[in-house]
Amino acid sequence: MARVDVLMPQMGESIAEGTLSKWLKKVGDTVKRDEPLFEISTDKVDAEIPAPAAGVLAEIKVQEGQTVPVQTLVAVLETDAGATASKPPEPPKSQAPPPPPPPPAPKPESPKAAAPSAPVPAMKRSDGDGGGVQTAEERLRTKSTPLVRKIAAEHSVDISRIPGSGLAGRVTKQDILGYIERAPATAPSAPRSPLSAPGAVEHPTIEAWPGDRVEPWSKIRKITADHMVMSKRVSAHVASFFEVDFTRVAQLRSKAKQSYAERGANLTFLAFIAKACAENLRTHPVVNAAVSGDSTIYRSEINVGIAVALDWGLIVPVIKHADELSLIGIARAINDLGERARTKKLLPNDIQRGTFTITNPGGFGPFAGIPIINQPQVAILGVGAIEKRPKVVTAADGTESIAIRTMGMLTMSYDHRVVDGADADKFLADVKKLLQEFPEGAV
Repeated sequence: MARVDVLMPQMGESIAEGTLSKWLKKVGDTVKRDEPLFEISTDKVDAEIPAPAAGVLAEIKVQEGQTVPVQTLVAVLETDAGATASKPPEPPKSQAPPPPPPPPAPKPESPKAAAPSAPVPAMKRSDGDGGGVQTAEERLRTKSTPLVRKIAAEHSVDISRIPGSGLAGRVTKQDILGYIERAPATAPSAPRSPLSAPGAVEHPTIEAWPGDRVEPWSKIRKITADHMVMSKRVSAHVASFFEVDFTRVAQLRSKAKQSYAERGANLTFLAFIAKACAENLRTHPVVNAAVSGDSTIYRSEINVGIAVALDWGLIVPVIKHADELSLIGIARAINDLGERARTKKLLPNDIQRGTFTITNPGGFGPFAGIPIINQPQVAILGVGAIEKRPKVVTAADGTESIAIRTMGMLTMSYDHRVVDGADADKFLADVKKLLQEFPEGAV
């Protein structure tokens, strides 16, 4: 009877651990090869993980909610479908796991006791930088995830000083954010300028009343909340509103929609808007930029993120090199990324390296809105409802009349630290002009 190990996958080069958020099968269930087996959450993306082989789910090694390093054994499949699955071992309740080997130097006590962690065999290994030897436990602690190391560098925190709750004391994102939040006076920090990023985001707690339902945030909701609060703290948000006459776009879309569908693309207003933005970002580079300390990075790539609202949160997959794509290419990319976001098939690379973001709440009916900038970008475009409204129209001879036109509002929030109002308005004016005079040959 063959047994197949199921491991925590590595969803990208920078991903070192993942949280097993949900089992889609239970012990004893028959699974097909490539059938979704469990869901994971990482610092970058939520995804469904398929079964590596057909068989029976014999053992579950990692429970829902646990965060483990990549390549950790999470389950065992028995490839003989007729075999009886073994019962998963009961997690130990009364006996705590043995503590990890003591580090060579004393560490300061944490303000709050860390959760017990599984031991890692102590192996003397070179740290790779010519700085002596480390135990495997120490190496795990100091070689944490790139996100944790980035946060530590931003706050000048020595990771080895933080008692971790991960495998063998590995410092997780929650550990370092908690350390910074609990001990701001004792954690060493570098001099900060007015442009420095703030520390950990604090969400005040309140009392739940009898009958209330308290629902803890999912990982994606927590990341979104932290990111949005941080963005409002970091960027000097200003917004401009432009009303756009989409009548020509509506006519072109009506004529081409069927042929696009036959070629596997749903031609939406959003595709036209994304195309218009991509065409104009090259000539307005400050809108396609990012802030780094007291410098501006002008991005060489034009990668347009499209915000997708999901039942469990918000995610922004990215159309890479959008300025090099035709209208049908952009339409196909929007369709593909949106579908894979909804079915949890996105890869980490699909949501990275965005340079400008478009969010489309207008699909739900609002006239307009003011979106929050997607850091570290400097601008985000919000699309209001596109609908028929009365509009004053001036004829060629100068006479005016009221006509029914397809109208919509575009709102752009931008970072006034680097994007002046004139810069933003010139960009929006060019986007508006292209949409109102969209060339038929480009459809």
